[in-house]
Amino acid sequence: MTRSPKPWVEVPRETAEFFRPHLDDLVEEMIAEILAGIPEYARPNDGEYARMVRLAVEGALRQFVDLISDPEASWDAVASVYREIGWAEAREGRSLDVLQGSLRLGARVAWRRLAAESERLNVSRRTLAHIAEAIFAYLDEIAQAAAEGYTKAREQEAGELQHRRRRLMDMLLAEPPAAPQAVADLARLAKWRVPRQIAVVALYERGQEPFSQPSLPPDVLSDVNRREPCLIVPDPEGPGRGRMLEGALRNWVAAIGPTVPTEDAAKSLRWAREALPLARRGVLPSDRLIRCADHMPILVVFKDEELVRAVAEQRLAPLRNVRPRHRERLMRTLLACLQNGFNATEVATRLHVHPQTVRYRLHQLEELFGERLYDPEARLEMEMVLTVWLSAPAEPAEVIPLSGGRRHPAGRAGRAAVNGPPSDG
Repeated sequence: MTRSPKPWVEVPRETAEFFRPHLDDLVEEMIAEILAGIPEYARPNDGEYARMVRLAVEGALRQFVDLISDPEASWDAVASVYREIGWAEAREGRSLDVLQGSLRLGARVAWRRLAAESERLNVSRRTLAHIAEAIFAYLDEIAQAAAEGYTKAREQEAGELQHRRRRLMDMLLAEPPAAPQAVADLARLAKWRVPRQIAVVALYERGQEPFSQPSLPPDVLSDVNRREPCLIVPDPEGPGRGRMLEGALRNWVAAIGPTVPTEDAAKSLRWAREALPLARRGVLPSDRLIRCADHMPILVVFKDEELVRAVAEQRLAPLRNVRPRHRERLMRTLLACLQNGFNATEVATRLHVHPQTVRYRLHQLEELFGERLYDPEARLEMEMVLTVWLSAPAEPAEVIPLSGGRRHPAGRAGRAAVNGPPSDG
């Protein structure tokens, strides 16, 4: 243990022998004043704790006198005691201020008694000054030993808490769900209050350096070191929760699953994980927190892309021979019509075009699709397919597998449906 310079070497060695006969009385006096002055240490029914207090006071006093007698005396025993005391203080949830206060109080009692004995023994003022300096330096040494134990306990406690929280996350995300009592028991050890509702956030890092650990409130369970990093967020709809997540996760691509009862955490995680690959492909926006509840049509349909493509081939087949740029306009117009009950005014507002443009495009769509355009079952399928494919990062006209197919009938209506009017920008 690294020590400061040894002022006790300046104290005459015979002084130690003057003080030894009074150590037992001094121990009792110091313990009484510490217990009276530090309420946190007053535990009349805790024999083990009283034994530790006595061991600490007695050990510190005898060590100090031994150092005066032999400045090279070993520190190991007393340092070990005070490291254990520091460790216990951390485990009790107290700050080091309480322990340091007790050390100062004990030193004041010791100095008062030593000064009285020194006067009776005609100890010189110079020697008294050396004794005072030695007491302060000695106090620093045992305080340092206590701080080492305190720090070690804090690190150990943090590691244990983190381990319990990881276990709790595993338990909450298990399928089938763990028993509620098992969750409650582990949550208590992990210092986490079980909420009624949660949402799970799935993450992957954007690849920026250095690695960024998100700064999150203590009620958010987090493990960014697992193979698939994620968070469990209590009360995700609460005030400010969204802003908090947006700020903390700015260096991550993050998708938050739907809000569910706590026992359904795995379901929220499942949807969040469905969103991440789509974000990486550009289908969903990755520059902000992805809220799965806002993208459910895309998530549902993209769970089986082969089916989506098959449905697109069938339901959107009339668009095969429309030139790509006009095909996209018709697709967006058709989707807006399906979503707004074919109300030309509302569709025009959404698409920022003139209502007459909408009516013209709708006439083209009627020429292409015929009565199927208004068939309820076909409309639902077309809306789902268009919602997904118009969200794709590539041009929709290129993504939709509409190559090949039958030729449209000749004539003005057929050619207009295929090519669009020259003025339809």
